[in-house]
Amino acid sequence: MKLQGKVAIVTGARKGIGEAVALSLAQEGADLVLVSRSIKQDDPIAGAARNLGRRVIVKQVDVGNREQVGEMVKDTLESFGRVDVLFNNAGISKPAMLWKVTEAEWDEVIRINLTGTFYCLQAVAAPMMEQKSGSIINITSSAGLLGTIGQVNYTAAKGGVYALTKSAAKELARYNIRVNNIAPMAETDMTGTIAKDPRFLEKYLERIPLGRFGKPEEIGPLVVFLSSDDASYITGQTICIDGGMVML
Repeated sequence: MKLQGKVAIVTGARKGIGEAVALSLAQEGADLVLVSRSIKQDDPIAGAARNLGRRVIVKQVDVGNREQVGEMVKDTLESFGRVDVLFNNAGISKPAMLWKVTEAEWDEVIRINLTGTFYCLQAVAAPMMEQKSGSIINITSSAGLLGTIGQVNYTAAKGGVYALTKSAAKELARYNIRVNNIAPMAETDMTGTIAKDPRFLEKYLERIPLGRFGKPEEIGPLVVFLSSDDASYITGQTICIDGGMVML
């Protein structure tokens, strides 16, 4: 197994891409720290990982709260002694046209998607620097790369993650820590309105050369690869898993 002996933190782990990726990491041997604001000890993903023989910690954490993130990483180190992988996946969306976005909607989307990504990255950086190894995988979006109508707050946050990844990759490379981006297009709760509404679905599928939405399970293999030693010379990159919608 590619990740035997590694410890992976997965934020937004309760469902969707986070759940699918956590299972992929567990199948390849990684012990897990499953993070979400609403996750419980008996959530299916925790049971599935334990059934594979993995050690699992379940933590209810608001990634936009620096103190909670710090405690989560502290508990990880106390339990496992190291952290090798961070899958920085937690995110929310509050769509609205720019002239309708409220201060609260702007602040909350930026706080979770951008500030939360930074807090988690910063918190794992110190132990990874000490062990001189690690892989951090952030989630950006086609919205953050190209812009999109009706999501200026989400676009700004994900564009920030795209840029944050590049700076972090340059700063942390000297410690053998790799930082990369994934920009997925998959059927999740966040994209459910698009995928299930024929008015939106047809327009989106016209933009995707492969002609369909991805599945959360299709994200896992890339995260496993970027987490493994097979990707030891890859950092600062943004890889789109979107059926060809964005071609960088």
